[in-house]
Amino acid sequence: MTYDLIVIGTGPGGYVCAIRAAQLGMKVAVVEKRSTFGGTCLNIGCIPSKALLYASEKFEEVRHDFPALGISVGEAKLDLRAMMKHKDDTVGANVGGVSFLFKKNKVETFHGTGSIAAPGQVEVKAEDGSTQTLDTKAICIATGSTVLPLPGVEIDDETIVSSEGALSLGAVPDRMVIVGGGYIGLELGSVWSRLGCKVEVVEFLDRILPGMDGEVSKQFQRTLEKQGITFHLGRKVVKVEKRQGGATVTFERKEANGDGGATETIETAVVLVAIGRKPNTEGLNLEGIGVTLDRGRVVVGESFQTNIEGIYAIGDVIRGPMLAHKAEDEGVALAEMLAGQHGHVNYGVIPGVVYTSPEVAAVGRTEEELRAADIRYNVGKFPFTANGRARAMRHTEGFVKVLADAETDRVLGVHIIGIGAGDLIAEAAVLMEFGGSSEDLARTCHAHPTLTEAVKEAAMAVEKRAIHI
Repeated sequence: MTYDLIVIGTGPGGYVCAIRAAQLGMKVAVVEKRSTFGGTCLNIGCIPSKALLYASEKFEEVRHDFPALGISVGEAKLDLRAMMKHKDDTVGANVGGVSFLFKKNKVETFHGTGSIAAPGQVEVKAEDGSTQTLDTKAICIATGSTVLPLPGVEIDDETIVSSEGALSLGAVPDRMVIVGGGYIGLELGSVWSRLGCKVEVVEFLDRILPGMDGEVSKQFQRTLEKQGITFHLGRKVVKVEKRQGGATVTFERKEANGDGGATETIETAVVLVAIGRKPNTEGLNLEGIGVTLDRGRVVVGESFQTNIEGIYAIGDVIRGPMLAHKAEDEGVALAEMLAGQHGHVNYGVIPGVVYTSPEVAAVGRTEEELRAADIRYNVGKFPFTANGRARAMRHTEGFVKVLADAETDRVLGVHIIGIGAGDLIAEAAVLMEFGGSSEDLARTCHAHPTLTEAVKEAAMAVEKRAIHI
């Protein structure tokens, strides 16, 4: 039997690509090494982390926000086992949903480790060691990414944990040191901080959330510090050692000349290594068949094809941000291209979200990027303190910032820190997808009272005509 398309990996990019291809009439199969579908995102990443973020936020609300709302429920008690069950149930429902969708769309599934034996041939090695070779017209590599290790540090997912281990701790540690100030570490750190853990972040750079708007990053750090998280910025971790009941983390100050400065050591119960992720391409036989790689990533053209005809790649294994929704859009685009349609991904309008409380969200360019490109722009800002709905909800932290071209008024970037930022950013993404201006957004009627009015007022502020500030 020859398939039209075989997708290796069933994360957000892979399963979406397979389903869309099947919708378009192709005979499709997927190869997945896990016992469940959904990849890192659904099993040990996006979905379980959001379940814990939500649950821990509710715990925090009961303890600190309810009395101000006139609600008295007594002392809140944590049942970590029940919270973890909520996480596991959420994961189960999502991965089961993917399995259902495969059956519904007649996508054939093979469990095992997939590798490319040759163009048009995928070898699947099952857990029992048996192998079978599948023939196909096209192959899509959608194997995602894996945790980037810290040199010299062995992760045991008990004391020294990855993001996966941090989602399954059996008890709330009294102290946690997070190596890395990116969104993964900050999201997981905020979970355990709310549950009673003392969290400290060690970051090599002089700021958290590299790549995000600088003003948003500074505001976000101040917010997390008020929540009890401590930051050690401009520090390089030089040693992590396990000890009885925990570990020690030694780091040194990064000097301007590149040399290491004074060292400091922290004793902690748990160390979370969250310095990034790397493409998951090992075992695919890519080098054996001659697929071109660049620093571990698969090199593809605009049609997602590698240098070998009939072999494609999407998601975390190729260029661009390692985001589930970016992979999904690429999966749809590839499937449509293979069907003779015109799939497309606008890489300039891919939102990014940090799902902490408050959330941080962005789409388009930052002020730093616009200045570096010598692009003249206007700024409109509006604080949530001036938004009626945010006041009613007691969530007035943060602001919305709109960046618009000084000549054309076309919106070039939108940055939000505040409640519901991950949902609010979608409005900006739609506007930018259609080349909209700040005036287009400012003149669009928004329901009152809603958080979305903060986005409208920020757009009005570009021309210095915001009403409520």
